[in-house]
Amino acid sequence: MRYILILLFIGIAVSCENVNKVTFSEVEITPVFTEKLSIRAISPNDESTVWFAANNGIVGLIDGTTPKLATVKYQDSILNFRAIAKTSKSVFVLSIENPAVLYKIDHKNNEATNLTEVYLEENKKVFYDAMAFFDDNEGIAMGDPTAGCLSIIKTVDGGDSWFKLSCNILPAVAEGEAAFAASNSNIAIYKNNVWIVSGGKKARIFHSPDRGASWTVYNTPIIQGQSMTGIYSVDFYNENLGVIFGGNWEEKEFNEGNKAITNDGGKTWQLLSNGQGPGYRSSVRFVPGSNGNGLVAVGSPGVSYSSNRGADWHELSDQGFYAIEFVNDSLAFASGNAIIAKLVFR
Repeated sequence: MRYILILLFIGIAVSCENVNKVTFSEVEITPVFTEKLSIRAISPNDESTVWFAANNGIVGLIDGTTPKLATVKYQDSILNFRAIAKTSKSVFVLSIENPAVLYKIDHKNNEATNLTEVYLEENKKVFYDAMAFFDDNEGIAMGDPTAGCLSIIKTVDGGDSWFKLSCNILPAVAEGEAAFAASNSNIAIYKNNVWIVSGGKKARIFHSPDRGASWTVYNTPIIQGQSMTGIYSVDFYNENLGVIFGGNWEEKEFNEGNKAITNDGGKTWQLLSNGQGPGYRSSVRFVPGSNGNGLVAVGSPGVSYSSNRGADWHELSDQGFYAIEFVNDSLAFASGNAIIAKLVFR
């Protein structure tokens, strides 16, 4: 009997460790950059350096010393940026409106001034929202429809050249369905899988299991139907476990139908803590090392945390942010209106 009890105790201990490996009760927020900019796209290098792209044409690197900044123009136009991604060799920034211009930055010298134009799209409907890389060779960016499908561009040569996917291989969008350039988190990647989220009249998940060669679209229970409702952010912990977050930007406290989870790779979604927890949030991330149980969501109303996959939520701060990106299981960078900050979770 004693032997059985010991085994039971060991089993319970292992189970508890798997359920709740990382828990937080507070967050320490330290500004590392303050400037009158709307900063919606960040990409950390490590615990002390982070790249960002913002409005007014500003792209830069924050490294604890003097910020390295560049002001980017296309011809006579100041560009506005809300998408950023990087590989081991380069950083990429993509402007939102017509013309959409994508630049490659060689970051081996940690400078923001060595920019090369690698993609240009001119269309009165063009509006790009987010960008991410599978690896050092293949990357993907997404934007609002210019025809009957989402705008999706890809690179397979490390970002030196980009091409736009044909609507022939993409699911059709509904009238009034688009995306939100709120936090550079409309795209999630895990191995060969990519998920893209939409909002507005429809709030759906576009999934490709083969790096964009083929696509399927799935419905979600996220609030939809109005121009500012829908999914603002997506993240996947593995090929099956994913989370989406959003809501109604015009009613930020409304917390029904604004967060959901999947356990089958995005085919079906279940609402999380409906009518409870945070309302509108623009960026959600799984906490690294939490076995998919830890979630942090940020938005202009504040920083929210769940240790149990969204069943319960704790408000850690009322400091508003647009985007968050983790460096490790307790440190992240977040960006917002006139701020980039380091967040240390305890």
